[in-house]
Amino acid sequence: MKASEIRKMSASELDTKLHDLKDELFKLRFQQAINQLDNPMRINAVKKDIARIKTVQRDIELHGAES
Repeated sequence: MKASEIRKMSASELDTKLHDLKDELFKLRFQQAINQLDNPMRINAVKKDIARIKTVQRDIELHGAES
């Protein structure tokens, strides 16, 4: 997911997407613990998407919706 796509989302969409990504990360870590993870690079991708969403949320919090 790109930052430009994230910036177009509303605050409620960002919250739901963040929740979904955290759930996915939990499941991926669980699969890794029991050695059933197919693509270990997906963990890094999900963590980066979470960071992107949190960055956009913080930017909105500091500067409002105009940024």
